[in-house]
Amino acid sequence: MSIEKWMSKNIIALDIDDDLAKAKLAFDEHKIHHLLILNGKELAGVITDRDLYKQLSPHINTRNETPRDTSLLRKKVNLFMSRELVTAYKDTTLNEAVLLFYDNRISCLPIVNDDFIPIGIITWRDIIKIVAVQYRHKQLGQHTKA
Repeated sequence: MSIEKWMSKNIIALDIDDDLAKAKLAFDEHKIHHLLILNGKELAGVITDRDLYKQLSPHINTRNETPRDTSLLRKKVNLFMSRELVTAYKDTTLNEAVLLFYDNRISCLPIVNDDFIPIGIITWRDIIKIVAVQYRHKQLGQHTKA
């Protein structure tokens, strides 16, 4: 079974020159944990919400916010994104994807085409959901046979 069936095709991406303020807005607005970073149309990196919040002050948007806190939001995402990308193609099997997650200790797997343009994304949470759905389906099948 290929991951094309399970990947999200709703890609939330930023440009390599966008700032952390735009990343924070995207994470907050879309309730996601991974942003793909593009250089033109090509995948250049990934930034996670953890990458972002490690950089930001807890005082952002509070009365204790300082000019230094807000200046961090103007820094470019390319300074904090992961450039060591592990990617897959839409015909990658689910088992191969699981091994990519495990062997590379990653939390998301961008799905790219031959031109390295992202066409989807799958996360470790998606993998857990797939396994849970398959297991539940198997359990229900066993209960109806009895």
